[in-house]
Order: sequence, then C-alpha cells, then structure tokens
Amino acid sequence: MLKHRVFSAICMTLFFGGLTILDGWIDGSITAGTEDDRAVRGSLLVVMIAAVLILAVMEFSRLAASKTLTVFVPVCAGGAMLVATTWYWPQWFDIEPHVYLALVLALFLMAVMWCQSRAQGADGVLGNAGINCLCLGYLGVLGAFILAIRIEMGLWECLMLMFVVKCSDIGAYTLGKLFGKHKFSPRISPGKTWEGLGGAMLFATIVSLAFSAGFATMVWWKALVFGPAFAVIGQLGDLVESMMKRDAQQKDSSNRVPGFGGILDVIDSPLVAAPLGYLFFRFVA
Repeated sequence: MLKHRVFSAICMTLFFGGLTILDGWIDGSITAGTEDDRAVRGSLLVVMIAAVLILAVMEFSRLAASKTLTVFVPVCAGGAMLVATTWYWPQWFDIEPHVYLALVLALFLMAVMWCQSRAQGADGVLGNAGINCLCLGYLGVLGAFILAIRIEMGLWECLMLMFVVKCSDIGAYTLGKLFGKHKFSPRISPGKTWEGLGGAMLFATIVSLAFSAGFATMVWWKALVFGPAFAVIGQLGDLVESMMKRDAQQKDSSNRVPGFGGILDVIDSPLVAAPLGYLFFRFVA
C-alpha cells in the first residue's frame, strides 16, 4: 500500500508538472521577455482542470447521496468549471473577473433552483440547494486560485505550490506509516500522526528551498517559511475532505486512483492551499 501510494503520488505530481511546463512552452511563459508574449496563459491547464472537476463533482454527488442529498451533476460540473476558470476568460473577453464571477454565480443559483423544482419540487429544497452550493464553493471557488496563481504569478509559482503540497502528502504518508505512533486528529482522520506531520513539513521544506534556489520564486528565508506552513495547510485540507467522507461513512471518495482512492482524495490538499498560496505569493513572496 505504501509503495503504491507513493508511486501514484510521484506519477501524478510529475504529470501535472510536465503538463504545466508544456502549457508554459505553448503560451510562451517560460521564455517570454514581455507581457505581450503571454497574452493568453493557462489554456492547457484549463482543459485539465475541467476534466478533473467533472470527475470530482461526480464523486461529490455520491458522497451527498449517502446523506439523501441531491447534487445536480451537470449544473454543478458546468458551474465548477466556469468558476474555477474565472481568471482565464478575461484574457479573451473584455470583462472583469469579479463581474464574470458574479454572473456565473447568479446563473448557477437560478439553474439549481430550476433543477430542484423539476426534480423534487419543494421536497428537500434547502438541503439540496445547500449541498450544490457547497459543491460549487469547494471545487470551483477554491480551485479557481490554482489558475489565478498560474496566470497572475507565474508558471514556477504554480508548480511550487503544487509540488510543495503534494510532496508534503508523500512525506506525511511515508513517515506516518514508518514511524507514526501519536494520533494527530483521531476523531476525523485516525491514520494521521504527528510523526507524519513532521515528515510533511520536512519534505515540503526541501521542495520549497529547491524551487527558491532553482527558479527564484522567492528568497530562501521566505521559502523556509512557505514549505512547512503549506505542509500544515495541506494536511488541514486533507482533514476537510476527511470530515465529509466520515459524515458520508465512506473511506474513500472512489477507487479511481491506486493507493489514494478518488479524485477528491488527490485534490483535497491543493484546493485548500490554493487561496492561501495566492495570498502568500501576492503579499509576502
């Protein structure tokens, strides 16, 4: 189990890294000398995010169904994709991101209420409306900041956040399995240990300093803060999804990813880390 999970995590992290670098090569972000060379950034990343979100919404709907709540998958998948790409479309159209986001949210709410009226009428309207809004917020709003970092901050900053968070997952799982004895959050995720958290911080710090030295994403002492801080944030993100799974009485969101479970089990930590990473890169780095 340990080797399968670590292997899967490494493969997925390298795949994301390779795709993001290819994306940067396509739009000129890697070698561009002026902003004009990078007028539209992140197109390939948008496609990947859309594909991941469709699968994630389907898994989220199954968690909700276990609590007799209904997620309107087509509406939520479309809404999550539109919200998660908030920073992308203003590169094509003359619209401010906040105006675009407000319009998408308004249309989403109307679509949810229409689906509810057609499917169940007044039965369960509050619960179903709430779970659909949670689905959009968790997957769409949090996910939007991944693309925001890619477009506003840069390719290497986006990769730094993702590699730090996912490598901290590898560190937490590896050292937790090998040395873990003291439970970190027994009520929510009994498998997490303080030893695993230490491994997460160690791995994340090494990766953070490597990005600082290799790609000048930030000065070394800020990288020394970034690594362990986002290792902890990533673990908290994992706990958020663990709460939902525990409430739904499911161990994993699905069995799509060997060693992990489902797509939600893979993206849980980056989702929570992304908005805080955006703030860090914008105001601290």
